[in-house]
Amino acid sequence: MERYAHGGDVFSRPVELDFSVNVNPLGMPAAVKTALKNDIENWQSYPNPQCRALRAALRESLTLPAESILCGAGAADLIVRLCLAVKPKRALVCAPTFSEYEKGALMAGALIEQYPLKEENGFALDAGIFAALQTRPDLFFLCNPNNPTGAVTPPAMIEEIAGFCEERGILFVIDECFLAFTETPSARPLLKTHPHLIVLDAFTKLYAMAGLRLGYLLCADCSLLCRIAGFGQSWAVSSPAQTAGIAALTCEPEWTARTRAFIKEENQFVRSRLRGLGLKVYEGQANYTLFCAPRSLGESLLDRGILIRSCANYDGLDASYWRVGLKTRDENERLLEAMAEVL
Repeated sequence: MERYAHGGDVFSRPVELDFSVNVNPLGMPAAVKTALKNDIENWQSYPNPQCRALRAALRESLTLPAESILCGAGAADLIVRLCLAVKPKRALVCAPTFSEYEKGALMAGALIEQYPLKEENGFALDAGIFAALQTRPDLFFLCNPNNPTGAVTPPAMIEEIAGFCEERGILFVIDECFLAFTETPSARPLLKTHPHLIVLDAFTKLYAMAGLRLGYLLCADCSLLCRIAGFGQSWAVSSPAQTAGIAALTCEPEWTARTRAFIKEENQFVRSRLRGLGLKVYEGQANYTLFCAPRSLGESLLDRGILIRSCANYDGLDASYWRVGLKTRDENERLLEAMAEVL
């Protein structure tokens, strides 16, 4: 069996505090919990295979045509379906970044090319990416903000890359699953003029719905969207997930604004304390923090019931890099106190 390569592995050893995942520390919105409780009787029926009500709610929220929206069982599901539909011969990814892009492309038989992000530049994307794109890969994945670094690619650069890819027929896929935690605007407005652009997002992070598995893919090329849809099972999104998604969209804009304010404050607090421990901390705008620490840190914290994310399996990083998802102030203080003890 393949070794688990992500955060949230709380099944191998007892864990009291899980900082290895990066979902909203405010938890699932109350409106979502209520909607799920009230909808239980409907779960005995098959879910709507086209997610009609959910796509209608997304259409209103995103101001995009429903035919430009495809729902799936999380962003990871849609990444695989996209790759199987497109069957790229060459796929370009950054390093380090979310591993599911490379995994999905490999499943479709693609040759993987990596663009290394420079540590001295805070792992931010730089202009060298255009030289890598000049070789015309079939597909380019970009995580914005990037995981695990939290580095954000500015909107002007996103637009420049989108135009560059459009001119060369490169499919440009932007993963915005963590963008709602930042003040950075979405690339969605570019969809109208860039048929080769795809935007991925999910309810997983902002609404703390990781266990329900719900994401969506946005693309103005309806024929391509239909091809991608064809590579999923008939009932890819469960009834509970569809119900939760519709309820979550009613939380806007208060939920997002409250979350951003919370994340900004905890980000400053945790980074300041980590630096106070003498650790190298990288700037990022998402709901997680990347830093360097002794390779023994993870095991020492796990002995105290605290799980953090080792970044050893990210290309471009090693076992001295760690990522922690932000939690409540009390939980963050417990982590930092335990780190001070073991360090």
